[in-house]
Formats: sequence, C-alpha cells, structure tokens
Amino acid sequence: MSQPLFGLVPAGHPVMVNPTEVPTPTTFLYAIPPAQPQPGAANAKPFAHIAVFLLPNAALPPGTAAAIYLVTPPTSPDQTEPNSKFLSGIGPGKESVMFRLNITSPSGGTGENVVIGISIEPAESVAARMAEQHIPRTTNTGATASGAPVPARAAQQPSTLVLAQRIIKNAFNFLASFSGTAGEVEVVPLKAFEEWWRKFENKVRTDPGFLERDD
Repeated sequence: MSQPLFGLVPAGHPVMVNPTEVPTPTTFLYAIPPAQPQPGAANAKPFAHIAVFLLPNAALPPGTAAAIYLVTPPTSPDQTEPNSKFLSGIGPGKESVMFRLNITSPSGGTGENVVIGISIEPAESVAARMAEQHIPRTTNTGATASGAPVPARAAQQPSTLVLAQRIIKNAFNFLASFSGTAGEVEVVPLKAFEEWWRKFENKVRTDPGFLERDD
C-alpha cells in the first residue's frame, strides 16, 4: 500500500492525500492543522465538516472497508494510548462520506491539530459499527440516551441480545442477495448496507413493535 488510498477535504482546507503518520500498514493518521485567519479577520474560523473518500483507482483488500476515527490525546496520566471515536466508514459501493465534527479543544481555542485516523478492517465489522450509530441506546431509568422517556410497552420488550439477533437476521436476509465474491472471499458492498438501513428505518417508523414480535 505504497500509493495513497484516501483523500480528506476539511472545509476551508486543501485536499489531503498523504497521511501524517502510518503506525501500521493498515492504519493511517491525518493531522489537520488549524485554519488560518482570512485577510481582515481577527480569528480563523474552525472547520466543522470533513469529507473522506477513496482515491480513484485505489483498491482495498477483498472483504475489507475503511473505518474512520476521530483521534484525541489521552485523558488521564496513566493512559498510554490515544482515544478514538468511530465516525463512519467507506469501502466498495460507498466510496465517500461527509460528516460534521463537534470539537472543542481543552483550551477553548482552535490552535490545535485535529487528527483523523483511518483503519482498514473487516467490512462486516465496519458495517456493524455503522449500524450501531443508528440504534437508539436506552438506560435503566426508562429513558433514551437523549433523555426522552421510553413508552411503557418498552419496559417489557425482549432482551438486548434477542433484539440484536433479530436485527442481524433482518440484515442478513436482505444483504444475502447482494453478496458477491472477490477471489475466495464473499463480500457485500457497503451501498447495499445503506439500502438495507433505509428500508429497516422506514419499517421501524411504520411498525415500531415489529422487532418485539417473534415472527
């Protein structure tokens, strides 16, 4: 993987194709410098949006996708590794993504690098983490992660394990028709996953209790 694989375009910055650091053959770090003030402006306006994409003619190993992370420094003295927050993923069938970053530096300023990490991982793992981003989390207090109350019927819903199994079964049944082979590896394009999620989300909206029924 000597040639660049990925391109990054932070809003207001030129495109980046060369990683700042390559810790491993499948891990790439991109340190985005702070924006420079425009002529006549007292302060630089920090970027909020960033696009990440596969470069033309770049190919990932069969059965893999690229997981994108926000990498931040350790938060405690005894922590040796940086923190990483999963943002999104790209791969065959979904070659680009744009997302918004909500970053506040410890000093409250904008003079620090923003580090984006890209890791080549199994496509199934990346797709599963993308699915987790869309599943509302619940707490033991009967409220969602955003603080909204959960309807009374949710208190008797199946266990998290059972719900997860039903979601996976739903996804498998849909994605099976999109599978193909790359060499000896069976792969499913990420675009097919996005199509499944649109249909799955619409089903949840029209029939919120369908996962609670043992069909």
